[in-house]
Amino acid sequence: MECCRRATPGTLLLFLAFLLLSSRTARSEEDRDGLWDAWGPWSECSRTCGGGASYSLRRCLSSKSCEGRNIRYRTCSNVDCPPEAGDFRAQQCSAHNDVKHHGQFYEWLPVSNDPDNPCSLKCQAKGTTLVVELAPKVLDGTRCYTESLDMCISGLCQIVGCDHQLGSTVKEDNCGVCNGDGSTCRLVRGQYKSQLSATKSDDTVVAIPYGSRHIRLVLKGPDHLYLETKTLQGTKGENSLSSTGTFLVDNSSVDFQKFPDKEILRMAGPLTADFIVKIRNSGSADSTVQFIFYQPIIHRWRETDFFPCSATCGGGYQLTSAECYDLRSNRVVADQYCHYYPENIKPKPKLQECNLDPCPASDGYKQIMPYDLYHPLPRWEATPWTACSSSCGGGIQSRAVSCVEEDIQGHVTSVEEWKCMYTPKMPIAQPCNIFDCPKWLAQEWSPCTVTCGQGLRYRVVLCIDHRGMHTGGCSPKTKPHIKEECIVPTPCYKPKEKLPVEAKLPWFKQAQELEEGAAVSEEPSWEIGKWSPCSLTCGVGLQTRDVFCSHLLSREMNETVILADELCRQPKPSTVQACNRFNCPPAWYPAQWQPCSRTCGGGVQKREVLCKQRMADGSFLELPETFCSASKPACQQACKKDDCPSEWLLSDWTECSTSCGEGTQTRSAICRKMLKTGLSTVVNSTLCPPLPFSSSIRPCMLATCARPGRPSTKHSPHIAAARKVYIQTRRQRKLHFVVGGFAYLLPKTAVVLRCPARRVRKPLITWEKDGQHLISSTHVTVAPFGYLKIHRLKPSDAGVYTCSAGPAREHFVIKLIGGNRKLVARPLSPRSEEEVLAGRKGGPKEALQTHKHQNGIFSNGSKAEKRGLAANPGSRYDDLVSRLLEQGGWPGELLASWEAQDSAERNTTSEEDPGAEQVLLHLPFTMVTEQRRLDDILGNLSQQPEELRDLYSKHLVAQLAQEIFRSHLEHQDTLLKPSERRTSPVTLSPHKHVSGFSSSLRTSSTGDAGGGSRRPHRKPTILRKISAAQQLSASEVVTHLGQTVALASGTLSVLLHCEAIGHPRPTISWARNGEEVQFSDRILLQPDDSLQILAPVEADVGFYTCNATNALGYDSVSIAVTLAGKPLVKTSRMTVINTEKPAVTVDIGSTIKTVQGVNVTINCQVAGVPEAEVTWFRNKSKLGSPHHLHEGSLLLTNVSSSDQGLYSCRAANLHGELTESTQLLILDPPQVPTQLEDIRALLAATGPNLPSVLTSPLGTQLVLDPGNSALLGCPIKGHPVPNITWFHGGQPIVTATGLTHHILAAGQILQVANLSGGSQGEFSCLAQNEAGVLMQKASLVIQDYWWSVDRLATCSASCGNRGVQQPRLRCLLNSTEVNPAHCAGKVRPAVQPIACNRRDCPSRWMVTSWSACTRSCGGGVQTRRVTCQKLKASGISTPVSNDMCTQVAKRPVDTQACNQQLCVEWAFSSWGQCNGPCIGPHLAVQHRQVFCQTRDGITLPSEQCSALPRPVSTQNCWSEACSVHWRVSLWTLCTATCGNYGFQSRRVECVHARTNKAVPEHLCSWGPRPANWQRCNITPCENMECRDTTRYCEKVKQLKLCQLSQFKSRCCGTCGKA
Repeated sequence: MECCRRATPGTLLLFLAFLLLSSRTARSEEDRDGLWDAWGPWSECSRTCGGGASYSLRRCLSSKSCEGRNIRYRTCSNVDCPPEAGDFRAQQCSAHNDVKHHGQFYEWLPVSNDPDNPCSLKCQAKGTTLVVELAPKVLDGTRCYTESLDMCISGLCQIVGCDHQLGSTVKEDNCGVCNGDGSTCRLVRGQYKSQLSATKSDDTVVAIPYGSRHIRLVLKGPDHLYLETKTLQGTKGENSLSSTGTFLVDNSSVDFQKFPDKEILRMAGPLTADFIVKIRNSGSADSTVQFIFYQPIIHRWRETDFFPCSATCGGGYQLTSAECYDLRSNRVVADQYCHYYPENIKPKPKLQECNLDPCPASDGYKQIMPYDLYHPLPRWEATPWTACSSSCGGGIQSRAVSCVEEDIQGHVTSVEEWKCMYTPKMPIAQPCNIFDCPKWLAQEWSPCTVTCGQGLRYRVVLCIDHRGMHTGGCSPKTKPHIKEECIVPTPCYKPKEKLPVEAKLPWFKQAQELEEGAAVSEEPSWEIGKWSPCSLTCGVGLQTRDVFCSHLLSREMNETVILADELCRQPKPSTVQACNRFNCPPAWYPAQWQPCSRTCGGGVQKREVLCKQRMADGSFLELPETFCSASKPACQQACKKDDCPSEWLLSDWTECSTSCGEGTQTRSAICRKMLKTGLSTVVNSTLCPPLPFSSSIRPCMLATCARPGRPSTKHSPHIAAARKVYIQTRRQRKLHFVVGGFAYLLPKTAVVLRCPARRVRKPLITWEKDGQHLISSTHVTVAPFGYLKIHRLKPSDAGVYTCSAGPAREHFVIKLIGGNRKLVARPLSPRSEEEVLAGRKGGPKEALQTHKHQNGIFSNGSKAEKRGLAANPGSRYDDLVSRLLEQGGWPGELLASWEAQDSAERNTTSEEDPGAEQVLLHLPFTMVTEQRRLDDILGNLSQQPEELRDLYSKHLVAQLAQEIFRSHLEHQDTLLKPSERRTSPVTLSPHKHVSGFSSSLRTSSTGDAGGGSRRPHRKPTILRKISAAQQLSASEVVTHLGQTVALASGTLSVLLHCEAIGHPRPTISWARNGEEVQFSDRILLQPDDSLQILAPVEADVGFYTCNATNALGYDSVSIAVTLAGKPLVKTSRMTVINTEKPAVTVDIGSTIKTVQGVNVTINCQVAGVPEAEVTWFRNKSKLGSPHHLHEGSLLLTNVSSSDQGLYSCRAANLHGELTESTQLLILDPPQVPTQLEDIRALLAATGPNLPSVLTSPLGTQLVLDPGNSALLGCPIKGHPVPNITWFHGGQPIVTATGLTHHILAAGQILQVANLSGGSQGEFSCLAQNEAGVLMQKASLVIQDYWWSVDRLATCSASCGNRGVQQPRLRCLLNSTEVNPAHCAGKVRPAVQPIACNRRDCPSRWMVTSWSACTRSCGGGVQTRRVTCQKLKASGISTPVSNDMCTQVAKRPVDTQACNQQLCVEWAFSSWGQCNGPCIGPHLAVQHRQVFCQTRDGITLPSEQCSALPRPVSTQNCWSEACSVHWRVSLWTLCTATCGNYGFQSRRVECVHARTNKAVPEHLCSWGPRPANWQRCNITPCENMECRDTTRYCEKVKQLKLCQLSQFKSRCCGTCGKA
């Protein structure tokens, strides 16, 4: 609070003493002359803010009085006070709060704006009417009036200007600029009329931008104003303006006054925010709002610096420009913003010369020529104007204007427009042909041609152009008619003429001549239609019209004919013109929506919404948002409101669990679903796809930990691996291994793997299988301390196991041995595991097909195959181990044990052989060898030539088998005690090449002494002898199997030996070319099973096969018998169909039908002496070598449809050639096609309007109404084309009864008609061909409606005699309630209500209805009777004591208030003066006010009285002012005596009937105004003499207009004299 500073006498004396001592050097001449001392220093300011006063004193040095004043004042502290400082006058009043006035304390409030004495301190006691002058003067600097800068000094009010100078009369202009000229703002005034509808409760009146001043709005009508604000920071607000008062809205003072029929809003400004004034609908009548305010021009032109010089030397020029500057945001904006304000005048560019120094390349003689000659300035250049868009009535023509520059050579080039801005740009458009188009002018009607009855009258109709000349060009369509019927009211006394009387001369002749004059020429002319409405209401729109060439056929009938445009000679008028060429009001223009921010789960898409104004030249001007008064369209909306599919949300990896050494990191995964609301929710993990990684834990490795007291070592972890290969030979429950090796194991064995790691904490050891992290499960246990246990091996357990200890990693490979000692391929599915395990129990053939040699070392595969297998290190020893398992060089005991195991598995119920059991005791469970030993063998084999590799591998494998078995026996002997050691150790005989590397490791003779019962069982084996094919000439040939016999002419006998071993002893049988040999007296079977052929003939030629069979299996070997060495091919004529096996082998001559992906081997076994050469063909084209195997067989791997064809084998030698063929057909089993468009199109074509469904392997469903028909489609593909069979309920559809069906499209479509309950169920289609079958299903559900009766549980009454339970009928469809209309055709069950709760009721209060209200409004009373009664089960109600009801419930009230609404009525004022617009002679309109009020006279809104009939507010009245009529003067003389151009005029005025004085014409507007102009003397002029036809000819002669043809003819006499 500011203090009140008062000067005491002592202070004043000190001050004067100071003035005496002060320097007088500053005295001016005037001061000395006036004997005044110099002015003293300025005093402190009377206020610290808000504008105070400071004074300065001077002393009179003369003993006499000095002229002038000894004190002067100035303003100071002209800065605004903070809002919390309060009012300066209020502070002075409150200083008296602690001083008693008439013995009492008061709280004083200031009284401002006192007209009599504004500089006295008058205050009012708070809460009273007491006003006291507490001081005669206020402190200096106090404002005289609240809304003025004038201030009180020494008790007097001093004028202060807006420049804060005392005595200044400078005022602020309307824009708030001190001493301004009003150019920085613009006056905006306008009127708004509400057009509110039921759907739109509010509307925008006007947007008033930031900084506006002197705002005033007046609303008249029943509606209400309210405000919306938006600050520059974007904060929005709203104020409802509910009551009269002055208040702050966003720091802007708002003064609002509310009256019953109007509202006034004032704001002095400047506004501190953008204000949007809106109107809210409150009544049925329309409201108007008038507004006025000064809007700041926030965009101004600002001149730029000079642009760079146009030349670097030799003389150039440079220009300035102007840029548009936004005063609110302090930035440069587009020029359109400044163009919006007409007050903004763009500064003209300034031009100056520059770089006038000569160029360095000058020859020294070149002068700097005058600027305009040396370097001409750029200039505006325009193209010629286009043709006018309209021939009359105002058109537009345009041209192109560009800025060009001319160089010294005279070449003109186009440059930027700013270079020409030093001169105004030439206009690019201008109006043209702005004269009016020709119009029809109709003269007065002639008198009627008859004196009584019905006649005709005529008038002249002329086409007059803008010069008043009679011309052409008026449209015939709009021409007024020239004759019409007329009736003279005088009755005729002769018979009426049937037709109107035609005119006689002179009228008829005159009209005829004028009609002829109306057609300017007999030539075709343009007929012009009306312009269409403008295509746009503002900006630049277009109008079109029809213009066509026409010819007048009949003047009388006004008939025209349309001609081609070429026949009209005059130029064709324009058919298009611009229209509405003025600026549109600003409006919102939204852009296209941007793409959604998300693909699902509720995203947002945005668009730009700009406030633009379409200008008159068609361009758009972008404006600030405040210029658009309409509500802004949304610039953001929700999109993609669908739920997202579930997905995994992974957290970040945690930090390593240890600070050094090995640790673990974990992360969590939750299954999350983003909903369409944009929120995410956690859902069941089964709804998410399988995780792409196996686990949420991984090892981490940090620096090695230092032990306490020791320096840290840098050794990394190490795993002690064992590089060995293990082969399990007998069943064992559990086996232990160390990582680093390979194990070939039997199924159902438990395996324990150990990872012996050093320098690592054991819990940190992790395990992987085939690269995937392993975690414990019911089948696999990952134990701590580096152990892994697999409980019972199954085929899916085969793979590469890896243990990791920090950076150290070691692997262990597990493979499974299946039936017949074949390796098991890893299955792809659990089902195939069972099949593989089941395969072990099958016969040798099935077991054989579970594994094939694929390593390039053991088979003649392609190089690609070899590379592929070498790349898989886990399969490195597979083929070697397979050979080892299959080879026959194992000791007999071992072979026997394997056979015993195989047979035991095949027949679990048979008793075990005790001899076999005894042998098993001494056999190894698992054979072990070093990996390097197998690597050596593989290395040796890879260096052998291919043709010897197979033979050599058998030798090495047999040798390896002996080594392994011998090392096992030595190890076994070291473990046994001496007494337990065998007395007859197994002796290993040396390996011999007998019968093709087939000798066995047999025991010594002591081993056979045990008798037959001790001999182990074994499958048959035929001893083979391989030798080169030879032609034998002996008459008697004896040969072993495996050889070739060539019959010669002298051969008398052939003996074929067949020697087989096995236990039990095998049975021998013979076949030739696949058929059993028929024995005869020439073909004999010898006692040793040899086959003898006596006197062989050509029919005996062929392949003879010896078959050895016993209970354990069979073996067969062939021998070829040829004639004279000719080639022979072993053939077969069977058809092999394969749909399941992975490989198929046939002899040449067979037909193969197989599915894709199978390996097919076609054997072409040939014989001949010399040996026949084999060549393969496919479809008669020779095959390349990669397909051949060394035995002449053809191997086709992974066959597909491209391999289908005829394969031929040709055997040739010196004696001839032979060709046999095999047809390969690729089968495609029935399957569902991936593309279903074909079957859907077929269904649509079969039954366009029928419901349809496609079958599928899992089944589909179609729900139908009874009586409908349906189509079922069976999508299928396969080769050959599958046959389709339909079933219903598991039975073939042909046997189904009561089912109307048709099978269409070769079985692919089933049509079922007239469906009923019996038709529903499962329909299936079975598709089958040679490759397989496929069953697909679909269910038809017949939805039927029926009535269901449900008994409601609740009774209608809890007691008394009226309680019933009403059964409810429901219409059901498949147990779901539906609309009862669906059951309309069903029999409706009869339902009867059932009595319930028929018992005495407890006592209760009974009430009657309320009586009528005592008053219709203003508050009345109504009553009712309340009694306590008891209702019996019989239905009789008896009164009882009130106490019995009081215990149960509170007594209901018996009196209540009613009709509380106010009593209202329509009230009206007296009629106003009769001064409205005149509506007739002596008649005007008068008004009165009609309003709604209470009976007490309180005014209410009109809607409160809406139920009452409203009195009228206007009525007609008699007015002296409306006693008026039109008065006309006499016609003037005609301007011509003859011809077509004479006219005359008269005066027409509105006069008062009583005073006869002229009054404003609008008072007579209730009656038609008489014509004040007409044509006259329209008769043909005689041409015999040259005379004037107008009285203005003297003027024509004075103005020298006689040369013009139109005046020369009309002023013939006067112009002739000239």
